[in-house]
Amino acid sequence: MDTDTLEFYETNAEAYAAESLTHDVLDIRGRFIARLPKGARILDLGCGSGRDSFAFSRLGFETVPVDGSENMCRGAERYTGLPVRHMRFSELDYRAEFDGVWACASLLHVPSAELPIVLNMVRQALRTVGIFFCCFKEGTFEGERDGRYYTDMTSVRLKEMLENCGFSVIDQWENTAFETGTRWVNAVSRRL
Repeated sequence: MDTDTLEFYETNAEAYAAESLTHDVLDIRGRFIARLPKGARILDLGCGSGRDSFAFSRLGFETVPVDGSENMCRGAERYTGLPVRHMRFSELDYRAEFDGVWACASLLHVPSAELPIVLNMVRQALRTVGIFFCCFKEGTFEGERDGRYYTDMTSVRLKEMLENCGFSVIDQWENTAFETGTRWVNAVSRRL
């Protein structure tokens, strides 16, 4: 993640968190957790406000939230009551520790040239046959937009990238989310 994107979240953490807490992702979370064992250990990668970490922990999952923005980490700790680890995607150092990795609207800030490296780190963090969710804005754009760096994806490109990085896509869909009219590409995959 580039420094301008991190600075955006450092500066706008409170407003961004308040807005993200209004997004209804219940259906999306459901498609992910339906594939996890009871009490699974989940890494919330780029946890932002902590919205999803809070929901996972309330459902009985052992949840480990991480984020690259110190201010987002502090806010997520207050919201969730969980310790939040400050870590950039490139610093992932977990090895076979999670049943699931949840990356909701976070990896879209990674340049496409770096995504295979980060996806390999995600794969290493998962236990055998672990489950991975990620979503990206739909499209082919890559670059700065609204003060942040974005890598958009098509369904075909996302599936190919996941498969090339050692995942099997088991559920993929597009939707319009968050009452903004933005199209999203979502994928649930299994570590091979």
